[in-house]
Amino acid sequence: MRLTNKPKKWILYISSILFVLLLTIIFFRYTSTGLRADGSPIPPSGYMNETSLQIAFVLGGLNLIDYKDYPSSNTVEEHRDIVYKTIDSIDLKIDIYNKVGHTGDAPLIIFIHGGSWSGGDKRDYKLYTIPFAQKGYITASVQYRLSNVAKFPAQLLDVNDAIKFLKKNAADYHIDASKIILVGGSAGGHLVLLSAYSNLDQFNKNGADGITAEVQGVVDIYGPTDFTLEGLRLHSSISKLMGKVYDEAPEAYEKASPIHYVSKNVPPTLIFHGTLDNLVPVSQSDTLNSKLEAAGVAVSYHRIDGWPHAMDVSVEINDYLKYYMEDFFKKYAPKNQ
Repeated sequence: MRLTNKPKKWILYISSILFVLLLTIIFFRYTSTGLRADGSPIPPSGYMNETSLQIAFVLGGLNLIDYKDYPSSNTVEEHRDIVYKTIDSIDLKIDIYNKVGHTGDAPLIIFIHGGSWSGGDKRDYKLYTIPFAQKGYITASVQYRLSNVAKFPAQLLDVNDAIKFLKKNAADYHIDASKIILVGGSAGGHLVLLSAYSNLDQFNKNGADGITAEVQGVVDIYGPTDFTLEGLRLHSSISKLMGKVYDEAPEAYEKASPIHYVSKNVPPTLIFHGTLDNLVPVSQSDTLNSKLEAAGVAVSYHRIDGWPHAMDVSVEINDYLKYYMEDFFKKYAPKNQ
């Protein structure tokens, strides 16, 4: 009996060691952090593949943001549900945030939520609007018509109208209308790029009162940039947005693709994208970055290894993004002294 039990004990022992090593690899990759020589953070280490990511999630190894951490605090004043536009009997609204006791004009950071153009809510970005308001920026989050209500370019027209509304009413909210940055994630990333890159005579950017939807910079968080490529043009959320499949309207799909508007005149751009993104291929941002660089546009691209779509719900990634977003804001929309 002793001879037969001994191998079983060794097998169990070796299996336990291998299991511990596997967990060590998984957890080491996500907890590894550090700083560059200049004090700026390096990207939090990602995952080898989706399997290791899923294991970490199941075992509680992902430190995710709790949205309960972002209530309206006593340090931030919230102006909720301000109607900026009424169309087809729908009131479209904006939430605006500023630091309590804020005086003087400050740069405006406008956030456009994601959700495959068919879902999401303007309050989804409180994980950004509140922290940046606490830092002295005016922040706003915009509601737009979803694809089950209206087809493209309705969503883009709404974003542009929201920008113009905020400019027109800048004095009421202590906004410096000469310093505006757009930020969007996923579907919102697509919309902010298209708004920032398109010409003034397109998509209602140029208002009748002389107020335009021009901005000083744009932040794209894993947004799709080219609807004409096979990896995206067959996606159901895009055909739902467009109201037609690609073969029925290839020109419309091109018109809805930010990458086809790149020129030397587009505003400075900051891009974040994870290499494990299985919803929007990282190649979409790779190509956008290359095209912006070739055009001579000021662009900063953070290609983050081993992280998926919606990676910024991770506390570590969210902190990383906020650091470089603020660095971008300081450069292209600095706060008034």
